[in-house]
Formats: sequence, structure tokens, C-alpha cells
Amino acid sequence: MVDRYGRERDALTQRMEQDGSWPERSPWIREAVDALPRHRFVPDRLWRWDGHTYVPVDRDTDEGAWAQQVYGGPDDPAITQITGGHPTSSLSCQAVVVDMLDSLKLEPGHRVLELGAGTGWNAALAAYRAGPGRVTSVEVDPNLAAEARENLKSTGVVASVQVGDGAEGWPAGAPYDRVISTYAVDEVPWAWVEQTRPAGRIVTPWGRLGHVALTVAADGRLATGWMQGLATFMPARGTEQGTRSLSQIRSSTPVESERPFTRDPRPLHSNGSLLFALRVQLPDVRVHTEADDDAVTVWLHDGCSSRATLTAPASGPGTAYQGGPRRLADEVEEAWTRWETNGAPSLYDFGMTITPEGTRIWSGEADTGPSWQASDRVGAFNH
Repeated sequence: MVDRYGRERDALTQRMEQDGSWPERSPWIREAVDALPRHRFVPDRLWRWDGHTYVPVDRDTDEGAWAQQVYGGPDDPAITQITGGHPTSSLSCQAVVVDMLDSLKLEPGHRVLELGAGTGWNAALAAYRAGPGRVTSVEVDPNLAAEARENLKSTGVVASVQVGDGAEGWPAGAPYDRVISTYAVDEVPWAWVEQTRPAGRIVTPWGRLGHVALTVAADGRLATGWMQGLATFMPARGTEQGTRSLSQIRSSTPVESERPFTRDPRPLHSNGSLLFALRVQLPDVRVHTEADDDAVTVWLHDGCSSRATLTAPASGPGTAYQGGPRRLADEVEEAWTRWETNGAPSLYDFGMTITPEGTRIWSGEADTGPSWQASDRVGAFNH
């Protein structure tokens, strides 16, 4: 049988190999990806950002462009649904899917709960390892749930897709050995912990900037673990993302303050650990960057009414331009200093502990290291 998209698949596989993205401890994942190709889990219409808006890419009219959306680079998702001008579902980038499944430490026979079925591809990969009938996926969108069921059926995968609110889990099938979410949460729902066996594992994106792996305690009263990787994730449906975009805030909020910015802002473009630390401390501040060989520009906004621009020319000091009720450049600079004062911990030095009372982020040591409560609007490293 001719592999219709063999060239694109091979190119992505080779890129994954070159980047070291195939996990050595989980060789089954590469086998599953080969057996269940991405293109069998996406609709005929995908979406591409053209610099101004999302435009459709249809298989019927431009199959080559469509295939490129499916099999882009290891870090390229395929947008499968747009709602109100924003992406609301995607086929996640292959490197992140692989990394999260590796973090899940999935074994044959495990009972798996997935939150966010999407197109069904992640559930299919999990079922390849866990076995037929061992995976239950919950999807809030009935149309996406129906699509996922059809994709699973057409590829011969036996897995259950239920319509429901992922925050509530799926208690009818509990307890589970493994729980995995395909969307980001700001606080891990306690229901996920309650529905996981003691010593079971929960893997979820947190804060739209990384994913964490948690192990449930023997008494079931807490779950704790470490950050596993850096990536951007869509938030749960209904998550407040700020009512206004950067362009809207820039057009309506004049610059009211201008001052030298003594730090080199280039790390805001390239240092994932710094960006994660800022996300921990300033959860509502968005960071957008643009860089070339000579300069970098950083835009900050809060999704509401404040914004800042940081410039770093090829030579000379940078400048911070700020507008709105908050001084976001000042807040970022202060949070940056706190991160450095506490030893500039890397992404992998951060951990998380979940209890019925809420979510606590910490670095270094769970009990004695600097920590931050996820329920705070604006946090800091607190001892």
C-alpha cells in the first residue's frame, strides 16, 4: 500500500530524531506514531495564521499545503478548530505529544483517563500502549467528541469518548492508573487526584507554558511532582484569557511613561526558564517578542488595560515604554530580580503540590524552597 504522505511523515520523523525528541525509555511511542499517523486524525480543513488572522487550508484545494500543516516541524501544531477568531482545538505538535506520553510512564493494562479528546490522536496513542478498552477520553465539545469517535473507529482503536466537563474527570470509570490532560489548567482540579489510584500518575499542561507530572500519595490526600518540559498549550474552555488583545490595548492605551531599561531584554525571547518563572509570578502578563540579528522588541500586556514595550537596539541602552494603570515593565523587572535572587532556577527545578486546598508551585524543595500559591492573582517567591 502506498503511503500517501510518506515524504512528509519521513521528514518529521527525521527531524524528531535529529532533535533527540524520541524518548529512549519509551520506544513504544515511536511505534505508536508510525502505526497511527497524524493525517488520519485531522479534518479536511485546517487553519493557518497569515500574520493577521487565521485562514483555512483545505485538503481538497491545496493538499500539499494541508499536508504541510499536518506534518510541519516537531514543534508545530495543526489548528483544527477556530471559534470567535481564536484556536479552540488542535492536533498538538508531535514533540510535545511524545514528551507528555513519555512523562506518563504508561504500561500495558493501565486504566487511562484523558481530558480533552480533540481529534482522538492522543487517545489512540495511549490505547496502543494500554490496550483495547483501557482509555476513556472526555471532551466538552459534542462535535469534537463525535469526530474523535469516528477517527478512533476508522483506525480500529477501541477507546471510549464521553461528552463532559474535563474538570470533573469521569468518576464512572474511576479509579485510574494514569490521567493525562491535553489542555492547560491554572489549577489542577482536585477531582483528577480523587479519581487516580494511590501511586498513580497525572500529567497535565500548567499555565500554558509547560507540563507537570504528579504522583498521588499513598493516602490519596495530595499529589506532587516536577515540571517536565516547556511548551505552549491551549487553555481549558471558558478560561479567562483577557478580554482584549495586544493590538487593541496598544491602539487605545497611550504611552505614559518612558525610561531606560537597564537589563538586556533578549532573554525574554530565548530563556524558557525565565519565561516560566515570570509566568509563575505574573500569571496574567503576556510576553510577545520579535528578534532579528541586531535587535529584539518585547511587548507586554495584561489582556485588560496595561501594556509595555521594551526595546534593545544593536548598541546602546534599551528603553521601556509603558501605559495603563499598571507598569508592566517594572513588574517584570522586579519578578526577574526575584528569580535571580533565588538562584535563577530552571524550569526543571520547579515542582507542584496539589491538595484539596489548592495548587502550590515551588522550586528546589517542596517543603523549604520558595513557593507561590496558584490562586494568587499576582505572586512572588515566598518563603
